[in-house]
Amino acid sequence: MAQNNSFLTTYLNHLVVERGLAQNTITSYKRDIELYQIYLVEIGRTFSDISTEEVSGFIGWLRKRKLGESSIARNIVSIRNFHKFVAKDFAIPDPAREVLPPKIPKRLPKAISVAEITKLLESKNGLGIDLRDRALLEMLYASGSRVSELVAIDVDDLNNLVVDGDNAVLTMKVVGKGGKERLIPIGSFAQHAVAQYLTLMRPAIVKSQKQRALFLNSNGSRLSRQSAWQIVQNAARSAGIEAIVTPHSLRHSFATHLIDGGADIRVVQELLGHSSVTTTQIYTLVTIDKLRESYATSHPRSK
Repeated sequence: MAQNNSFLTTYLNHLVVERGLAQNTITSYKRDIELYQIYLVEIGRTFSDISTEEVSGFIGWLRKRKLGESSIARNIVSIRNFHKFVAKDFAIPDPAREVLPPKIPKRLPKAISVAEITKLLESKNGLGIDLRDRALLEMLYASGSRVSELVAIDVDDLNNLVVDGDNAVLTMKVVGKGGKERLIPIGSFAQHAVAQYLTLMRPAIVKSQKQRALFLNSNGSRLSRQSAWQIVQNAARSAGIEAIVTPHSLRHSFATHLIDGGADIRVVQELLGHSSVTTTQIYTLVTIDKLRESYATSHPRSK
């Protein structure tokens, strides 16, 4: 067990220091490997003496615990990366090299309609805490940023860039996966919501001038990811939207609506912070699916 912990500590340090991964990613890796450690204890093995067949058995063990196929695939990728590192760094065999994650069908992102987006945003139309919640919702949809990215931004990450004479475009600096920075232009509705929040609500709850976080909770501290999720879900409930709506739903909707409106996929890739355009191309499938549905229901000889 001590050897297992030593391997894990060394690997996590490698992810932090050498690869510079985001804390959420590192936490995910740690959680996957600790689950793998439970499996190893049950079968009486360690990281250094487990066989390829026993690593494969981890897949069945996860299925017995009722994990979904996508979660199992992520776990196996985590274990493969971990074993590859240990094999190289400690000069021991890699038993996971031939173990492949289960294939999972490509699922289309779940976007909500423009009408539902409008209902969601307009559900927060009051003063006080509604100003913060409206600004958060507007920014999630206007930027397509991940919720972890949005709650991490500071007031200083908002900048006015003057273009076309007197027209000012608000941009937001976001730090995405792998520490990569990107600038995202923000539309007028989100600009207005953020301006109202900054003027009328944030000064009333901020406790210190040193606090630079844009979105604050009622105690004047940085808003958490969990609180942002709750804000989105409460707004969806207030708006009477039956579908499950999460911050990621707004990210999906942002990308889908851009492509529906004719945006270039490379532009959408840059805005989302995807390292590969292949990841972004799934949103084109959403659009094609909608075209097929419209054709099937509208064309008199489609059936």
